[in-house]
Amino acid sequence: MNDEAINDTLLPDKNNVEAIFLSVDDLNVAASILYNAYVDDPLFADIFQAEKEGFDNRLRSAIREELNAFWVAEQPMIGLFDNGRLVAVACLTSPDAAFGAGRYWHWRLRMLLTAGLFGTKQMLEKEEKVRALVPATNFHMLSFIAVHPDYQHHGLGHILLGAIDSVIEEDKKSEGICVFVTIPKHRSFFNDDNYQVVGELCLSHVNGKVMFRRHN
Repeated sequence: MNDEAINDTLLPDKNNVEAIFLSVDDLNVAASILYNAYVDDPLFADIFQAEKEGFDNRLRSAIREELNAFWVAEQPMIGLFDNGRLVAVACLTSPDAAFGAGRYWHWRLRMLLTAGLFGTKQMLEKEEKVRALVPATNFHMLSFIAVHPDYQHHGLGHILLGAIDSVIEEDKKSEGICVFVTIPKHRSFFNDDNYQVVGELCLSHVNGKVMFRRHN
């Protein structure tokens, strides 16, 4: 079998890909997908001090604690499944969530123990500063989005954005959704779904754009 045929076996059948909310049994796989997506992200590298020993463990622990906090707070976590296999993940914060900087005390304690004081403070400050630039009062925030490495570059990211849009449109309280983008090529990805740049931030020495998609 040639390489082209081998690659074809990995291609997802987009007609069979399902977008559904994650269950608690999906969180470990989701954490692995997100880790692979964010291990090279400049903001997370700075927040969790990639230059110091233990970076991988701090990042893995932080992602795991974030997912657990999303689950406890009943925040939307969307997964794309290809024949039962989780291949893409998105995590949102709802407009009316007492989440963000008001994270549950046990989340803050566990984050302090796993990611350290600096990382925990930076994660909370990031959300506060991003929210301050959004031209809306009630809106969702896209905290994480990732596609499994084996399934990238096949359009699944855009399918996932469509699923996110459906969640926003079903929430009558939401004026739209925002995301903080630090990697230039990702801006065009969100631009394709009508996200607009509404502000710029420098967080932890990393420059990025706050983008917002208004719900019409």
